[in-house]
Amino acid sequence: MNKKNICIPFCFLATLAVHAQKKPVDHTVYDSWQSISSPYISKSGKFVLFQVAPQEGDSQLFLKTKENKELIQIPRGYNGKLTDTENHLISLIKAPFAVTREAKIKKKKTEDLPKDSLAIYNLTSSSLVKFAQVKSYKVAEQNNNFVSFLFDKQADEKTGSSKNPADTTQNKKNSNDKKKKAVATLALYDLNSGDSVQFSLVDQYEWNKNGTKLVFSKKTDAKDSLSRESGVYLYDIATKNLKKISTGKGEYKNFSFDETGNQLAYLGDLSKEKALVKNYNLYYYTNGIDTAQYLATKNSSGIPKNWAVSGDGNIRFSKNGEKLFFGIAPIPRVKDTTLVDFEHAKVDVWGWQDDYLQPMQLVNLKKDLSKNFLAVTYPKSNRTVIPLTDETFNSTTLTADGNAEYVLARTDFGKRIESQWKGGTKEDIHLVSTRTGQRELILSNFSGNVALSPDAKYVVYFDEEKGTWNSYQISSKRKVVLNEGIPASFADEENDMPTAAQGYGMAAWSADYKGVYLNSRYDIWYFNLDGSNKSILTNGYGAASQTTFRYLPLRRDEDRDQPLTLDYKKGGFLTSFDNKTKESGFYQFKGQHNDPKSLFVEPKTFRNINASADQQTILYSKEDYNNSPNVYINSIKFKDELQLSDINKQQANYNWGTAELVHWTTPAGHQAEGILYKPENFDPAKKYPIIAYFYEKLSDGLYTYQPPAPTPSRLNIPYFVSNEYLVFAPNISYETGHPGKSAEEYINSGMRYLAQNSWVDSTKMGIQGQSWGGYQVAHLITRTNMYAAAWTGAPVVNMTSAYGGIRWQSGMSRQFQYEHTQSRIGKTLWEAPELYLENSPLFHMNKVNTPVVIMANDNDGAVPWYQGIEMFTALRRLNKPVWMLNYNGDEHNLIQRQNRKDIQIREQQFFDHYLKGAPAANWLKKGVPATLKGIDWGLDYN
Repeated sequence: MNKKNICIPFCFLATLAVHAQKKPVDHTVYDSWQSISSPYISKSGKFVLFQVAPQEGDSQLFLKTKENKELIQIPRGYNGKLTDTENHLISLIKAPFAVTREAKIKKKKTEDLPKDSLAIYNLTSSSLVKFAQVKSYKVAEQNNNFVSFLFDKQADEKTGSSKNPADTTQNKKNSNDKKKKAVATLALYDLNSGDSVQFSLVDQYEWNKNGTKLVFSKKTDAKDSLSRESGVYLYDIATKNLKKISTGKGEYKNFSFDETGNQLAYLGDLSKEKALVKNYNLYYYTNGIDTAQYLATKNSSGIPKNWAVSGDGNIRFSKNGEKLFFGIAPIPRVKDTTLVDFEHAKVDVWGWQDDYLQPMQLVNLKKDLSKNFLAVTYPKSNRTVIPLTDETFNSTTLTADGNAEYVLARTDFGKRIESQWKGGTKEDIHLVSTRTGQRELILSNFSGNVALSPDAKYVVYFDEEKGTWNSYQISSKRKVVLNEGIPASFADEENDMPTAAQGYGMAAWSADYKGVYLNSRYDIWYFNLDGSNKSILTNGYGAASQTTFRYLPLRRDEDRDQPLTLDYKKGGFLTSFDNKTKESGFYQFKGQHNDPKSLFVEPKTFRNINASADQQTILYSKEDYNNSPNVYINSIKFKDELQLSDINKQQANYNWGTAELVHWTTPAGHQAEGILYKPENFDPAKKYPIIAYFYEKLSDGLYTYQPPAPTPSRLNIPYFVSNEYLVFAPNISYETGHPGKSAEEYINSGMRYLAQNSWVDSTKMGIQGQSWGGYQVAHLITRTNMYAAAWTGAPVVNMTSAYGGIRWQSGMSRQFQYEHTQSRIGKTLWEAPELYLENSPLFHMNKVNTPVVIMANDNDGAVPWYQGIEMFTALRRLNKPVWMLNYNGDEHNLIQRQNRKDIQIREQQFFDHYLKGAPAANWLKKGVPATLKGIDWGLDYN
């Protein structure tokens, strides 16, 4: 007998035995499951930096060469940066998770919790130095041979002096005072020599762009004997000269250098610490003057009466250094502190003519109190302040360099009330001159996106109501419809909400700023802004193949402040997404009238794409359902892929799963698709319980990795698949006015289609959904008895009461979502009460025969939790099997990890009982009385 032939069935059986030994995922695995964040490739492409973090515990920061040689692994490292010389790696280090956890158990104050450390690794010498008690660090954008970091140093409490002899502000220690306190100290560390200099009592600090100057402020306590040191200091790196440029105790912040680093502006407030109204001034310093000067105060020419410089505004120089932008705001009214609180009413007054509902005003109170409005001045010439907007405006947009005369300003003043039922508002779009402050209205009652060309010669805008892209030439005031006559839609073709479709967005500006590249559903088109020329960059190949192409600029973080441009003559790169197969990849384009060239396409999802400065080396992560996202490096020709990380190796020990597309035809004749997840050990001879999980359209996520994690209340798909459930995620398209029937059309028909397979147990089918999905769960169980178990999170069950409710997280009325967005009724309650009743499960609860669990949390800011109460009390009265979970103080989607872990266990116990016949846990059998709250969670089976 041939021994080789004997071995074949034996090996096959051995393989099956190994396969059968794989464990199902359980609830203990979550914390150790890892993810990758912040993958970064150096300018030269020689080095790669990324962080690996477990769901709970200590992370690791890795620095590797592009050949996958590990240079260093920094335990608990995060926020890592390579200097532009690529000689040093700088990283913060978190305190050990266990140490921080223990401190929290002991209820230590925030300021007493363990602090970060700073690590500096020298790539040339392979040496590592660390500094303790670090709050933050900064390096200059260019020539970053120094790192500055703020840390706490133990010092004499009375004098505030540091014990470190290198401190340039050191004073002699008072030997009579032994009490110590932490003093905020700024260290300036030379990465090449290792020399350092330190400055005590530092509050804020900032580098100029080219790393030649460091500015910082000193802040002392009111009774501190070193109060004379309060002020702003400028340190010159080359000369090591320290110069005090502002004197006075107060708050200094928002330091901003110009492009050259020779001009500096910042805000300063010298009023008393407890003053109810702060008096900020705009300071200005430049080479050649002794101390910083006031550039703008509340009394400056041009600032409106009863207005002042805002302490909350950003400060920014134009790139040419001629203009300085900052914020101004009305001087606020303050509370009369002589009034006695208990003698006066505390009341919210809701007015019908208010711009916004009172809850929305209260939610946005802090933001509204810090609201400021753009102004400009010319520090080198005319220092008159020119207000560019006022309280009626919402926002302003500058060009990337800020050099241009015009800024774009938007206002919905007079139109804000309608946001209650529309969700948004129409706007008036203005051009504002930075020379005169004069405003020109260019669009009125407009809905859509607006952009100012990088040279401020054109405004480009997408009109949502018309579905058109348009240009407005500023000099001639001429408007042109750019996509007129183009045989492609630039508005979302799959929009099924009762509102205007949004556009697919802008791809890039042309290199000469005379044109713009715009996205259709599949392709990228070019338009001259004057309307003289139109062409298609991708040659129609996207539409022909149903592949969505998007421009991949491959620009680095340091170039993000530059306009995004594309030059078709030079060519470039595209991402691709095949809408049929769900595969993704990379294509190359060059010139026009040519199909894009496929470089690299796989049944994967690609993320975190970045490249070296010469764009010859590319970094990305890729994943699919079976493989965790890992970091890969490749040549730009995509022929030299190398994997640099390998996380979650333990997954090989678990029964995982597969993901596949399913297509079927609905009863109304619609073509439908969804994802079917099967366990890795799937046996077609067995019958499996199946759970449908849904939320609008999910099939584009076919190749998305889903880690076993305690979810915010969505179905934990990998857990259930590993434990031998089938999970089905069907897409849903909606008919306006009938969202409930639409769910029936797609979900029920998809489940019935799958139930035709012998391996589906049609008597053990469940459904699970959260929020909008939760509503659909509630609706479905009032229309069919085909489901043996249902789980609904944060459902709306009574559209008549929810319609007039408040989304407490935003303070917005809920009316807009029924009339115009997700809930898709399309009419007001009084226009179509029958639709609200038809789509409200509450009015049909007597038809429910499916056991159901409801999650409704008392701090839900999106769906009022009384919706869950209405459902629970109705089913309870009808003597239907129903349970409700209220995670105290938690939100619409669970935030607290302990609650996320709890709900995973309960979902497993619930579905195991009703779909697998497992015993019922105590909380299902007898609940958890309030007397046992915090003592017994009801998860046992006794």
